[in-house]
Amino acid sequence: MLRDSSRSRVLFAVLVAAALVLMVLDSRPGNDAVTSLARAGGEIAFVPASAGVGVFAEPVGRFYDGLRKSHESAARIAELETANAELRAELDSTRIDEHRSEQLDELLHLSGLGGYEIVPAQSVTRTTAHGYAHTATLDAGTESGIRKDMTVLNGSGLVGRIVEAGPRTSTVKLATDVNSSVGARLEGTRKIGSITGGSVLGGPEADMTLELFDMEAPIEKGDRVVTLGSHEGAPFVPGVPIGTVDDVQVAPGALSRIARITPAVDFAALDMVGVVVKGPAEDPRDSVLPPKPDPKGDQ
Repeated sequence: MLRDSSRSRVLFAVLVAAALVLMVLDSRPGNDAVTSLARAGGEIAFVPASAGVGVFAEPVGRFYDGLRKSHESAARIAELETANAELRAELDSTRIDEHRSEQLDELLHLSGLGGYEIVPAQSVTRTTAHGYAHTATLDAGTESGIRKDMTVLNGSGLVGRIVEAGPRTSTVKLATDVNSSVGARLEGTRKIGSITGGSVLGGPEADMTLELFDMEAPIEKGDRVVTLGSHEGAPFVPGVPIGTVDDVQVAPGALSRIARITPAVDFAALDMVGVVVKGPAEDPRDSVLPPKPDPKGDQ
């Protein structure tokens, strides 16, 4: 590196003057010997300097190009990540829509078999408001014709009953609530009982418990139960699948037989439901139940 001295300043002035002379000579036409010699001398003087500048500028240029390309690559990667996120969101939305479409088909199939007129709704929240241990909020209310004490079901069976209804939302007390009680009937018989949410005193741990009033009534594991139906269909319409008998026992001194019930509905995955705004013209009996699995097919 040149130091800032009178000698360096003189050298710099000489180089500038020489450059100007070369520019003038280079602009003159012809192959004059004097000008040719001057050109040659200038090249001898300036080529090492230009080479030095080139050696210094080349890595700087590469660094700049790399920096520019790295910024472009980062921007491109960010664009691709954003596009992938949008595609994933669309795919997830499509899957959800397909799942809800399937649930709606099952719901319409069940309501058609039972002759139930329904208003479809979506379970948007699970709450514990107003002291209810098991409740859900639906995104439909009185503006859709929903009223208190209407039956709620999905494509698998009984969900519960409406306990509150606002203009655009309503609250369902689920059939698994400990304060829920539903009149029930054994499939293929006239034997009746009551299903309550949770366990009963002296009974097994359960999501639902059936108390069958007839102590002599035959009942065994695998038997299915449906809603008995209430007066004028409120709060429960008849024939809706409730669940399957999982275990049977008789408590000492009891006046009824007790059975643990596995619910027909998966309450942990509650989504699309239907509120029955008008019950069937007649009791559908067991026609809403799905066909029983063929025992031979399991072998």
